[in-house]
Amino acid sequence: MILVPLLAALFAIFPLTDTDIWWHLACAREWVTAWTPVRGPAVNVHEYFEQVVYAAYSLGGAPLLVAIKSVLWGSIFALFMEPAGKLRGRGWLAGNLCGPVAVAVAAFYLFVFRFQMEMRPVVFTILFLGIYWRVVPWLLARFVLSDKRISGDKSVVARMKICLVAVLLLALQWVWCRFQGLYILGPLFVLLCASNVLWKARKGGSAVLGRREIVPVALLVALFFAMPFLHKDGVALFLYPFGLLDRLLGITLSAAVFASEIAENRSPLTLLVAGENVLVAAFMLVVVLASLLHSLTGLFKYRRDFVLNVSLSVTAVLTLVAERNFVLLLPLFIAVLCSARQGVIRMPNSARLNSVLRVSSVILIAFLLGFWAKSLAAYDRHMVACQRVPVKAAEWMASHPHDGRLFNDDRAGGYLAFVNPADSIYMDGRFILKTADFFERYLQYARDPAAFLHDADSLGVDRAVFPLRFYARWGSLLVALGQSSEWASCYVDEFYIVFCRK
Repeated sequence: MILVPLLAALFAIFPLTDTDIWWHLACAREWVTAWTPVRGPAVNVHEYFEQVVYAAYSLGGAPLLVAIKSVLWGSIFALFMEPAGKLRGRGWLAGNLCGPVAVAVAAFYLFVFRFQMEMRPVVFTILFLGIYWRVVPWLLARFVLSDKRISGDKSVVARMKICLVAVLLLALQWVWCRFQGLYILGPLFVLLCASNVLWKARKGGSAVLGRREIVPVALLVALFFAMPFLHKDGVALFLYPFGLLDRLLGITLSAAVFASEIAENRSPLTLLVAGENVLVAAFMLVVVLASLLHSLTGLFKYRRDFVLNVSLSVTAVLTLVAERNFVLLLPLFIAVLCSARQGVIRMPNSARLNSVLRVSSVILIAFLLGFWAKSLAAYDRHMVACQRVPVKAAEWMASHPHDGRLFNDDRAGGYLAFVNPADSIYMDGRFILKTADFFERYLQYARDPAAFLHDADSLGVDRAVFPLRFYARWGSLLVALGQSSEWASCYVDEFYIVFCRK
């Protein structure tokens, strides 16, 4: 099973493609605000993540961040894989794949979705979930289950060990609250595990299941949910995940524009119908459907692995809602995939067939590794994706200051704020700091160039930077600026263009 985490770590070695990492770095140095209005109150749930990545970047630049990213993703899959190796569970995935084929298919999916394994705050959320995945069931079992092995483990040392693990997990939850807004997944997972353990104990007629066992479990769950209140932001920090859910689903009218217009918030089914990233979206839907089928058969047919199957089904549904949630599903899917037993495929000449499958699996993995190694030649030593952030354009703008205000594409905002803090940006990827009306007006500029030309005059904008290839929604506006008598392109490279007012 060590091969899968190793492949995940290797495939995670690619430049910093996620544009949000740059405003995290900028915020660690000094809290960044754009020259446009900001919604309040602003709660920085990424504070600890920002300090970690900024310390690493200050020490070794982007290459060190990429190395840390690789280790983190390898660790994530290792955490989820070991329990999966003990599952031997039933279900669609485990009943239709043998070991070598499962590992080869896992390698294939890791390679296809390698660009999902970015350096962003959610990587720590999944890492913490992996730790919970390993530790929480063990901890709760010591509180409730009544088999001889556990009931006999009542020494003072054992009790101290249980208390120490509980305190360490609570401390981890407290830290998690300042790493990423999905910290709420920790208490929810603890609640799921607690419900499962209590139900199994009651169903099994446990003689020790009483107030003495239930009260500590309930208190522990309550403490996990209470961890945000130990921070200075208190209530605002506790409510933050609910705002994220609103922005994801568009529950309120003010959040509808964010749910529909942010690319990562769209369903993979929507992306497939729209013809965007067709192959990736199709493979993503295959993973979702296989996960749902496996989890539902496990829950209703075989009635086992309740925590695993509920987690798998919930993350699959979240992926159907928005593509960005796929990173929560992928480690679980790979873990279940690789828990398939050897030799479950029943066919004539099975020994010869298994040999063919093993050889084919090795060839596929070798091919993937060769393709990955070849891709490394395209990366420069700086490990920054120049296609996604305006590296050269930012250098030119820093050496050519201007008097007015800067307009920028949202994905370029964080990088510009980090490398050129003297020039205040229009906006960055922190959409939660902007109102829906502001974001809707911003999107209108791409559809109605006249609106931008009008607002640029009234707002004092005299410079604008746009992507030419990735996220290139600005085609009509670029044509209008090129034809305008008041604007002219003052810098252009392979990926970005800068317009200046004459």
